[in-house]
Amino acid sequence: MPTTVRWSPRRELVSLREAMDRLLEEGLAEQRVRGHSEARLPIDVYTTASEIVVISAVPGVTPEEVQVTLEGDTLTIRVELPSPLENVEYLFQERPFGRYSRALTLNVPIDVDNVDATFDNGLLILTLPKVSPAKPQTIKVKTKA
Repeated sequence: MPTTVRWSPRRELVSLREAMDRLLEEGLAEQRVRGHSEARLPIDVYTTASEIVVISAVPGVTPEEVQVTLEGDTLTIRVELPSPLENVEYLFQERPFGRYSRALTLNVPIDVDNVDATFDNGLLILTLPKVSPAKPQTIKVKTKA
């Protein structure tokens, strides 16, 4: 005997949300397994009167494994966070892994010769000094004798 179930928009919405969550999780996991994508590297950026500071957490890597380039007005950071252990059955696996990168367009000139990159307890800290603005100079006009 067929049963009738009353339609509920709330039940449909929850089902749609669960389906989207599952689709996104499976899609991202599949991309990571294939290794064809680079995820967006999370960063903090702040500025002072004299510098721009960029901070990013890059756990599990050495300073040599972090690639930082400054080309023109574009700062690029690339890193590959270590893969999880193999041949184990995870109960939880929440730490990120894989290739990450971030490119920033800087809107001020940078003193490239004095850029400082430090690595402290898994934090990459880039200090980018701003170029001092040219100060106006008074030019004395002389008479020709």
